[in-house]
Amino acid sequence: MTNPTGKAPATNALASTEGSTTIADNVVAKVAGLATREVSGVHALGGGAARAFSAIRERIPGASASVAQGVSVEVGEKQAAVDLQIVVEYGVSIADLARSIRKNVITAVEQTTGLEVVEVTIAVSDVYIPGDDEGDNEDGTDTGRVQ
Repeated sequence: MTNPTGKAPATNALASTEGSTTIADNVVAKVAGLATREVSGVHALGGGAARAFSAIRERIPGASASVAQGVSVEVGEKQAAVDLQIVVEYGVSIADLARSIRKNVITAVEQTTGLEVVEVTIAVSDVYIPGDDEGDNEDGTDTGRVQ
């Protein structure tokens, strides 16, 4: 029997007669986030508010941006589903990018965790256009056209 992805069902590598292994949602989210960022054409993960909060957090000493920003997951005993919110670079085919992201995320999560990925949902929230933010100084203040 095959699942909706057309693959044979995965054997449960996380449970045996010697014990079982559970994997936290944030582990799967981090793996999926890293795998998504590896794909050329992905500018960022998360919506506008999440990216703004992350930019503020990066300026706080000792704080770091979350690898799982823009990623939500549902993790069961044997399977996982991944939802991604991304910003794509202008000029990239979104359909091709989505296929590449799905392939990379499924491979990374399945190889790293042993869970079967049954779904990767991608929401494109924005398109990054280089130079779009050139009106801003490094301190974030708008220089405008006239001084």
